[in-house]
Amino acid sequence: MSPAPASENSDEFAETMTWAFHQPMMTTKIRRMVGSEYLVFFLSAVYFLVLTPFTPGFCSLENLENILSSLLPLFVVSVGQTFVLITGGIDLSVVSTIGLASISGAFVMSHAGWGLAGSIWATSAGVVVMVLVGVLLGVANGSAVAWLRMPAFIVTLTTMMFVSGLAIWLTQSRKIGGLPPGFVSIGKNIGLALPLTCLLGWLAHFILERCLMGRWIFAVGQNPKTALISGVPVRGVLVMTYVISGFCAACASIIYTGRLETGDPVLVQRILLDVVGATVIGGTSLYGGKGKILWTLSGVLFLTLIDNSLNLAGFSHFVIMMVKGLVILLAAVFDSIKSRWTQNETPPVEEPV
Repeated sequence: MSPAPASENSDEFAETMTWAFHQPMMTTKIRRMVGSEYLVFFLSAVYFLVLTPFTPGFCSLENLENILSSLLPLFVVSVGQTFVLITGGIDLSVVSTIGLASISGAFVMSHAGWGLAGSIWATSAGVVVMVLVGVLLGVANGSAVAWLRMPAFIVTLTTMMFVSGLAIWLTQSRKIGGLPPGFVSIGKNIGLALPLTCLLGWLAHFILERCLMGRWIFAVGQNPKTALISGVPVRGVLVMTYVISGFCAACASIIYTGRLETGDPVLVQRILLDVVGATVIGGTSLYGGKGKILWTLSGVLFLTLIDNSLNLAGFSHFVIMMVKGLVILLAAVFDSIKSRWTQNETPPVEEPV
């Protein structure tokens, strides 16, 4: 066989080199797009625009109000979960914290408890008690994780089971009504819940991005041993993140309880998947050391849109749970891939000669 002409060989070589040259560039572009903090916001917008023609009432003003009403308390409790996940932990007790805070506040504000119903101090006292319940449970979780060195999963799972049983036992599964109108308006009036939620989100963002406490939290999530050697009070930081999580769960309980107008021991028990899932979908890493409040907001928005659209389409609760579970699984796989990319892009440490 005669050899191929030199011009053909050179053309083939040029094409090969061009492909090889552009391949890393293409990979870099994909990684930049995938790693963008606005990716989930973009996906939410695309999902909304695609589903609007096929889902009656999805774009109506009333439904948009329902979406916002569902988004606010879920975002509040997810903010606290973000702090815990950044440190490499997890808080499974947020749902039971919401339930216990709900009946505790209702007990204080209604005739069934201390008899403050009708008093000008009823709403204030109820809110203080609910926040106190969340903070105390956060201290208990954080202390067990930080000082007893127990796995966060076991600690918060045990707390969830105990606190849920306690709330049901205290009320005998009964709801507590007769809450003051001032308290109810916090949950029902978006004009009150929205600015309070925005304020809480901004404070959380400020702590993580602008404060020394935020740098400590990221340092603990990236490498607690290195953080300890660097002078970071690792145990104190861990306790504080669980306190923040409990506080946020109590704030979410205020909104949920006000909206339903009753204290309920099993209030929103099914949102645990949504809380953890929305945080992970937004981009907060399950491996710790990475997360933003803006990411959490995008994850909450995306999951709320999925839940709302499937409900409007008439799907059963079980189908909705399956879909959301699949989305969260994909987000977790995606998080694992991004973590491997980050490790591969880390430059090797040169040994001293």
